[in-house]
Amino acid sequence: MDTLAGRFQRLSPHILAYGPPDNLSRPAILLFHGCGGIAENLLIYVQAAVQAGVRAYIIDSFAPRGWSRKQASNWVCKGLKLRGYERSGDVLAAVYGLSQRPEVDASRLMLAGWSHGAWAIMDLMTQKLDKPGDARLADPAPQWLDGVKGLFLVYPYINFMARSVTRPWAHKPKTMAILTLKNHLATYKHSLELVRKLRKQGVSAETVTLNVTHAFDEAGIDKTRIMAYDADALESTLDALRDFMKVILA
Repeated sequence: MDTLAGRFQRLSPHILAYGPPDNLSRPAILLFHGCGGIAENLLIYVQAAVQAGVRAYIIDSFAPRGWSRKQASNWVCKGLKLRGYERSGDVLAAVYGLSQRPEVDASRLMLAGWSHGAWAIMDLMTQKLDKPGDARLADPAPQWLDGVKGLFLVYPYINFMARSVTRPWAHKPKTMAILTLKNHLATYKHSLELVRKLRKQGVSAETVTLNVTHAFDEAGIDKTRIMAYDADALESTLDALRDFMKVILA
């Protein structure tokens, strides 16, 4: 079982860093890809963050494990490997490692996840992180999440095996969820019910509802037939991100 430092050491060579070309301590957003791996859509969100003066880091969960995108897509998208709870250790380790860098303001962090990445973030929120084994780490510690002020979740996977369905959140940053009406992986009704449950737990959760499919922000996704790219919905999501950053990372 990895320690926090050990997991971050594995992740670190594969973390993509973006931001203003200076060494100033700035707020940061950590981005966690979906089950298909890092796609070009994430770079669009990164650009919006950098333009706002925010550092952005894309955390690759597949390359450190020696998986190609094709392998990961076959295994992870089918739920055979690296379920949300297992990947939640990547999220905590990334926060642990990046928050110690001098160019990162550890008191102003945001976590953003797409589909499986959102699942991993949400599963992390359900764990107290006060005992060995939480988040599949030997030495988890809740204080590393103190600087996480917000979660930005895009078409989050919150269906079968997602811990948020049955477990309350132990950590409650402000949350923005981008929900879609045509999501074949998690129905809109089910997703909205979970958001309402989180609100009852004391989570400040907002939603943006879009009449689009899962992965609507990935150009070329149309070939799957059950998912379709939508440029207008992508722009609406970018607007939501910009507005959320202004509030969370001010």
